[in-house]
Amino acid sequence: MAYDKFTILQSTAVPLPIENVDTDQIIPARFLKATERKGFGDALFRDWRYNNDDTPKESFVLNNSKYSGKILVAGKNFGCGSSREHAVWSIYDYGFRCVISSFFADIFRNNCFNIGVLPAQVSDEFLDKIFQAIEKNHESIIEVDIDQQKVTILATGESETFLINSYKKNNMMNGYDDIDFLASLKSEIVTFAEKQPF
Repeated sequence: MAYDKFTILQSTAVPLPIENVDTDQIIPARFLKATERKGFGDALFRDWRYNNDDTPKESFVLNNSKYSGKILVAGKNFGCGSSREHAVWSIYDYGFRCVISSFFADIFRNNCFNIGVLPAQVSDEFLDKIFQAIEKNHESIIEVDIDQQKVTILATGESETFLINSYKKNNMMNGYDDIDFLASLKSEIVTFAEKQPF
């Protein structure tokens, strides 16, 4: 299993109402040397989180103890820019399991699915409602149900569905990456191969 299974996630959320956040802002290029998915959480939004002397910037949301949770709520066009897997590695390693936005860059979205972070795309209007709920109460719980493909603000009961193709949905619910999925079909592949004339 490549990552944690995703079924229903209920969590508080961290708001990042900034549009056009690119992958270099998510993780600066100088942190791309490592090849294993370990330790990248420290580099998430590194230049936004820390000053040059490595002291935390108090104004940045990840340094605000009031906000926590496994859901990052981001502005429109999240994950644009260069196609680096490390951006999603840093999000996953930090502890986020879902990013909610009203638009994701395609390559970033696919990297999310491969690494185990659910990119739940909702309308601009519903995204604003989520931001408003968090602003009203930072302990607001957001529910993300991948089987029903639905995001719900539990305090108000307001919800909206999101799209996900069946293959990626199955993989997320089983904690599979593409290799895990093929491994799960091993017996079928062996049976098929045995029937082939060579």
